[in-house]
Amino acid sequence: MQIFRTKSVEQTLAETGESGRKLKRTLNAWDMAVMGVAVAVGAGIFSVGAQAAAFHAGPAVILSFVIAGVVCGAAVMCYAEFASMIPVAGSAYTFTYTTVGEIIAWIIGWDLILEMLMASSVISKYWGVYLNDLMHLVGIEFNTNMVIGSFHIDIAPVIIVTFFTVLLVLGTKLSARVDGALTILKIGIVFFVIIVGFFYVKASNYQPFIPPSQPAAASSNGDVSGVFGEPLWQWVTGMAPSIYGIPGILSGAALVFFAFIGFDVVATASEEAKDPHRTVPRGIFIGMCLVTVMYILVAVVTTGMVSYKDLAKADSPSLATGFELVGATWAAKIISFGIVVGLTTVVMVLLLGLTRIVFAMSRDGLLPRSLSTTGSHGTPARIQIMGGIVVAIVAACFNVDVLSDMVNIGTLSAFTLVAISIPIMRRKRPDLHRSFKMPGNPWIPIFIAIACLWLMLNLTVLTWVRFVVWLAIGFVLYFGYSYRHSRLGRDELLEGGGSLPPSHGRA
Repeated sequence: MQIFRTKSVEQTLAETGESGRKLKRTLNAWDMAVMGVAVAVGAGIFSVGAQAAAFHAGPAVILSFVIAGVVCGAAVMCYAEFASMIPVAGSAYTFTYTTVGEIIAWIIGWDLILEMLMASSVISKYWGVYLNDLMHLVGIEFNTNMVIGSFHIDIAPVIIVTFFTVLLVLGTKLSARVDGALTILKIGIVFFVIIVGFFYVKASNYQPFIPPSQPAAASSNGDVSGVFGEPLWQWVTGMAPSIYGIPGILSGAALVFFAFIGFDVVATASEEAKDPHRTVPRGIFIGMCLVTVMYILVAVVTTGMVSYKDLAKADSPSLATGFELVGATWAAKIISFGIVVGLTTVVMVLLLGLTRIVFAMSRDGLLPRSLSTTGSHGTPARIQIMGGIVVAIVAACFNVDVLSDMVNIGTLSAFTLVAISIPIMRRKRPDLHRSFKMPGNPWIPIFIAIACLWLMLNLTVLTWVRFVVWLAIGFVLYFGYSYRHSRLGRDELLEGGGSLPPSHGRA
């Protein structure tokens, strides 16, 4: 079937040399690692572990982080192999286009647009919330929320999105330098908080390490209620929702997986990396190791400072809750500052990822080709500005936090298909040079795909309903526009030949 047509690697590489649609290669391995850390370490590092401990796994949330870290780490190894072969913008979209076909690539690209759009909007919104909290804590009475009649607007997301949109238009390298400085600062804050927290740790708080399983209704958390609030697999099997025990560890892993997303954004920027065959895999691994260590240490400190039962009594437990319960209220100011700095860098990387996905799909003709032109700074300025405007409007005017789970399901669906694509590409193109190879092919990639699918099944029924609706909209758009305008379908793609992109291409 024509909807499963695939691009050759040579055609994909040739596109990177197309006049007027070329991205500048300016990023090194450290830039790529910082990008991964920047997007993965935000407000979540101070809250998601505490919430998973309180309402899902207890002290065994440490195991939840290990499970999520192993699954995500193995998945990004698949990304690293593809990036070493095909260092082109688009990440999972581009990888699946060369292996399992156009319709699957479209689905993944459409999912990634959802992921990046919702994530950048949600994080921008939260940046404004935490900025207001920080100003209140330090005694500055100022609020970024404006009321015009019955209309509420938060100008903070507009400010942060505008700032990084301008930086990204001016150049990815400049943005990476600002991002790097802020990321180093927030890493320092995280480790400072961890070190201080260890002085309050009590071994008794780790007992029992795996609390016995109990009905979800016994939790003080109100998140699990009704059919739509149940994990999909529990609803399908008819199993009563439960917390703690082994099911709690697994559902906790699905929750904390959100903490590790972002490394697919690193692969999305691989077309802007110098010596990408080496730079991208190294950057991904360095960043992944840093993030995993930080999250596990924060989980150890959070569950060691206070009992998970005390955390469960809070409406929105966080690391700050732990410090407050042990009397160290001064830490709230440092944590609030760390959250604001942390979210600042996340916004930048997500805006970058959103535009690079749209850029790749536009260059292929699946979205209007006029979007993929690059300016004098070697960046897709038109998409960057349009994307910034949409994100700023959504974040400033709408309550977007209810859609945050859509970020998880979009990422996991991409991880699943990229993992499956590894053995397919090994069989299809064994001749291609791979500077990094995913070990254990085909069994480990298959296991990764199953693990990612399992984590998806632990997301709520409501999340799956929204996901299906988004896919339905995507299919309408694909068959109504993209299928007929695909450059591959029109035989407009060049055969570049060799391992390097040509110096010119068809406009």
